[in-house]
Amino acid sequence: MRPGSKALTWTLLAVLVVALLLLPVVVKNNYQLRVAVLVLLHVVLASSLNLINGYSGQFNIGHAGFYCIGAYTAAILATRYGWSFWVLLPVSGIMASLFSLLLGLPTLRLRGIFLTMATLGFSEIIRLTVLNWTSLTRGPFGIPGIPFPKLFGFALKTNTHFYYVILAIAIIMMTVFYRLINSRIGRAWIAIREDEDAARSMGVEVFKYKLLNFAIGTFWAGVAGCFYAFLAAYISADSFKLDEGFSMLAMVLVGGQGTLIGPVIGAVLLTILPEVFRGLVEYRLVIFGAAIIGIMLVRPQGIAGSGAMTGPQSMVGKARLRAAKGAQTEVKM
Repeated sequence: MRPGSKALTWTLLAVLVVALLLLPVVVKNNYQLRVAVLVLLHVVLASSLNLINGYSGQFNIGHAGFYCIGAYTAAILATRYGWSFWVLLPVSGIMASLFSLLLGLPTLRLRGIFLTMATLGFSEIIRLTVLNWTSLTRGPFGIPGIPFPKLFGFALKTNTHFYYVILAIAIIMMTVFYRLINSRIGRAWIAIREDEDAARSMGVEVFKYKLLNFAIGTFWAGVAGCFYAFLAAYISADSFKLDEGFSMLAMVLVGGQGTLIGPVIGAVLLTILPEVFRGLVEYRLVIFGAAIIGIMLVRPQGIAGSGAMTGPQSMVGKARLRAAKGAQTEVKM
C-alpha cells in the first residue's frame, strides 16, 4: 500500500469512527437506535465467524452454539451470583473458547463437509442441552430478570447506552483482528486456508494454528452472547436455533469472507433489510438465501471480496512458485 493511500484509509476510518460516535446524537428515534445496536451485534458475530471461515479455511456453521454458551454463562452467573457485566464479558468469551477446544481437539483434523457437520451437530447439541437441563437453564422457560449493566453505579438502560457498549466491543475486536491478520499468526492462517498440505510442508504447525484460530473466533462469539443476554434481559433456547447460525454465515458470504470489511457490509445489509421488509419477517431465511444465491451468481467472492489474494504473498504462494520452477527445471534437464 502506498503511503498516500494508507493515509487516506486511516483518514476515512477516523471519519467513520467519529460518525458512529455521533450517531445517537443525530438519531433520536428509539427503534432506529435499537436496529443500530443489532447491526453492531451482528458485526461482532459475523466478523468472529469470518476469522474462522475466511482466514483459516475452516467451514464452521455452528457459531450459534458458542453464541448460546456465552449468553447462558452470563445469564446464569448474573442472576444467581450477581456477577458484573464487565467481568462476564471476558468470562463468557473464555467459556465459549473452552468449549471450542473441546470440540476442536477431536474434529479440527477433519476437512471439508466432515468438519462442517461436526460444528452443525455441536450447535444443535448445545441448544438441546440448554432446552432440557431445566435445573440450570430453566429449560423452555428461559432465564428472565437479567439485571442492567452498571458503570460506576450508573445503570445502562437505554438503547444509546447499549449502542456505545457494543460499538466499543466492535472497535476493540476489529483492532485485535487487524493486528492478528497482519502478523505471523495471520500469515500462517492464510497459508493454511490456501493449501493446508503445502503450509505443513513449509513448517507451519497446522493443527496448532487452526485450534488457536477457532478459539479466538469463538471467544468473540461468547462476548457477543454476554452482551445479548444483558441487552434482552431475557434469554431462551429459541434465540439460538440453527437459523441464527445460518444468518451469520449469510452475512459473511454476502459481504465477502477473508476480508475485514466484508462481514461488516454483510451484517449491515442483512440486519437492515429484514427491518425494512418487516411484513415479510416469516420469510427472513428466504431473503438471506436469495441474497446468497444472488451474490454467488453475480460476485462469488462477495461484495468486498477480491478474486485475487491481497496483502503479503503467503508462504503457500512462494512454495507453489518454487515447486513450479523446480518442475520446469526437471523437464528441461
